[in-house]
Amino acid sequence: MIELRTGRTRAFHVLRVLLLAVACVTALPTLASAQGSAAEYERARTHRQRFAGLVVGERVEPVWLAPDRLVVRRVLGADGWRYMVVDAGGGDLEDAFDHERLAAELSKELDRPFDGALLDLRILSFDRERVGFVLGGGADGFTVRRSGRGLERVALADLDGATLAVTERRRSGPGRGESSVLFANDSSVTVRLVWLDADGGERDYARVAPGEQHAQHTFAGHVWLVRSGDDREFGPFEAQGHPGLVRVTDAALATRPREPERTGPPPRDPSNSPDGRWRVVTDGARVELENRASGERVPVDLADVPQDERTRRVLWSPDSTHAVLLRVVPGERHVVHMVASSPKGGGQPRLESMDYRKPGDRIDALRIAVVRAEDAREVPLDRAALPNPWSLDELRFTDGATLTLRYNQRGHRVLSLVAIDVASGALRTVVEEAPDTFVDYSQKAWMRHLASRAEVLWTSERSGTNHLYAVDLASGQLRAVTSGPWVLRAVDEVDEAAGTALVRGLGVYPDQDPYHVHFGRVDLVNGGVTWLTASDGTHTIEWGPQREYLVATWSRVDQPPVHELRRASDGALVAELGRADASALTAAGWRAPERFTAKGRDGLTDIWGVIHTPTDFDSRASYPIVESIYAGPHGHFVPKSWAVHRGVHELVELGFVVVQIDGMGTNWRSKAFHDVCWQNLGDSGFPDRIAWIRAAAESRPWMDTERVGIYGGSAGGQSSTRALLAHGDFYDVAVSDCGCHDNRMDKIWWNEAWMGWPIGEHYAEQSNVTQAHRLVGKLLLTVGELDRNVDPASTMQVADALIRANKDFDLIVFPGAGHGAGESDYGRRRRQDFFVRHLMGVEPRWE
Repeated sequence: MIELRTGRTRAFHVLRVLLLAVACVTALPTLASAQGSAAEYERARTHRQRFAGLVVGERVEPVWLAPDRLVVRRVLGADGWRYMVVDAGGGDLEDAFDHERLAAELSKELDRPFDGALLDLRILSFDRERVGFVLGGGADGFTVRRSGRGLERVALADLDGATLAVTERRRSGPGRGESSVLFANDSSVTVRLVWLDADGGERDYARVAPGEQHAQHTFAGHVWLVRSGDDREFGPFEAQGHPGLVRVTDAALATRPREPERTGPPPRDPSNSPDGRWRVVTDGARVELENRASGERVPVDLADVPQDERTRRVLWSPDSTHAVLLRVVPGERHVVHMVASSPKGGGQPRLESMDYRKPGDRIDALRIAVVRAEDAREVPLDRAALPNPWSLDELRFTDGATLTLRYNQRGHRVLSLVAIDVASGALRTVVEEAPDTFVDYSQKAWMRHLASRAEVLWTSERSGTNHLYAVDLASGQLRAVTSGPWVLRAVDEVDEAAGTALVRGLGVYPDQDPYHVHFGRVDLVNGGVTWLTASDGTHTIEWGPQREYLVATWSRVDQPPVHELRRASDGALVAELGRADASALTAAGWRAPERFTAKGRDGLTDIWGVIHTPTDFDSRASYPIVESIYAGPHGHFVPKSWAVHRGVHELVELGFVVVQIDGMGTNWRSKAFHDVCWQNLGDSGFPDRIAWIRAAAESRPWMDTERVGIYGGSAGGQSSTRALLAHGDFYDVAVSDCGCHDNRMDKIWWNEAWMGWPIGEHYAEQSNVTQAHRLVGKLLLTVGELDRNVDPASTMQVADALIRANKDFDLIVFPGAGHGAGESDYGRRRRQDFFVRHLMGVEPRWE
């Protein structure tokens, strides 16, 4: 429950706005620049372009010469870069070759004109800033690439700097329509799929192990390379306008249009029993068991079968004695209608419709039926033991007689693993999650059967944070595999033979941001965790060829990427492979976001966020504050990794301080932190957000807490409007795009996950429609008329309620647009204008 409060009378608020306008005008001479001017709009528009390409070394592409020896390109700041050979055993780095000698050799070789149609094109003299080295041809050589006018010229040289060959090849042109390529690796080595971009640069997309396949989305005209791990090149492939097949052999590439391949025996029809004796035949509600030898069919005697019940899935026991049917009675069809007012090409408006279930709708009714093959009779099950399921999934036979399945009850307050003895029909709950609030089934429910032992790995928040457990299938006994104050973010790999799992953890190191991603190896038997990363940032990793070493890259919003070589056995740092150099970026005036932490509503819990300031920042000035909000309980949303440009910069550069905050109710902290959202989405963490902004402003007098705006889309649209309804004494201006303003109007799965089922009074209480009469401040609503994610009627019903309450507001409906229309060029510009006009007190783009 939350208490809505206006805090001030409307008359007082009007007086406040007038005083703010006067303050804005009188404060203009003290500002670092003229806020809201045409020049600032241009600066905001060009933020991405002005700072693009000013950071070097953001990526590292290690080339492994041996399991303990690799080559990397190391950035040396103003001195450029050099290729270094790294001895993983000792951590030593040394030059891979004589860079100066090679430069001289290549300058002579590549200055010669090329034969063919482009005789007038020449490769310029070697220039360290314009030509890149990449290892190739194994441990004894490398390639130098130079691109221009649709061709890429490649020189292969050895480590002594002698040029061996020069070739040319076509690079990717502009895409001419979507396509796809299936890469099938029939070679004996793992290969890399590399895309040649329009500038001749290479971008790694995937690694394909021997015997595996990879389906790659692409565009006609795009050129792909296939390389081995030691950079042996198998050849280029240009995607066509139809799906293609690229088969990689040890000799070369074989390409052709993709056709359905039939290799080996066809997959077994799940309707057929493993021994081939029986087949389940379904026709509407009717089920028959066919003797495949004689062709005789016997009707299955199913008890109390509704006329509209159907079989969704068939699963046979390994001994072919029982067939398990997942049966479904379809739920109601909820059709949402929208009008395309302005069809492309003109003409009359067009009605568009979509199936779109909403909270409270009747969902598919699921049940399990077990059929005994011997007499085609249903084995009686206690149907009341699995009431009103939202889903029945993870069906699996753990032995010849026991079926396990995961049961998620509608309302998401019960999630359990259930075992069924198919011979007797006895049901047994192996493990159950039944918290007082909700089970985060969509983000944290993960399980994995261990074939080597009668156990299931299972994630749970029963300790107060998300962790991994091992569940004994026979006894149901739980054993904590991981524990402690940190949060299990994901299980990426399970190695049953080694008895380990690769996991991602959050909050691993108490002195770091609790949202930093760290990787660890978990011992599935004794529960010990060996953390493989430790640096103060959020991480990604790439394994060496035999997984004895890993390359870890970490960054923060205020720290460019750092690349480290670490030992896989204990996570020890072997060597720092390089750091991205952002000196040119900062010299150009770019400002990194500032990380800030303050206590939340309870005075105890740390709330994390970032503060963005404009490139012409002046600490003597006074800046209005705008919060970019997204408080969806499915995740956390404050950026944690490095980026030069973010969408918020389009407001920051106009002269706003933009903040982003993860308040209570968002995900991936403790269970108690998350539970704040339960049946309470209107809360949106505002008590924490307001406390955080006030705390930040106490030591930053340039943050003006008397001028505060907020914006967001989708769930952020719901929250930003709520800011003016419930906290109009703090927030003055809001822009809300495509908001799910009433949780009864939005998609069923997302809203019932956090608001629960059945529909109660709390749904109305949390609705921006029912609370619209409490509006204080300036509000802009935007929506795409053909939004298929959030029913656009959700926004229109808020508008209707505001009109009925005689409240002033602004509304933009985007003809023909879908979800997120407010992020279009026009929508972003109107958002900028709205904040400039109402927080700065000036007309936008003044000269």
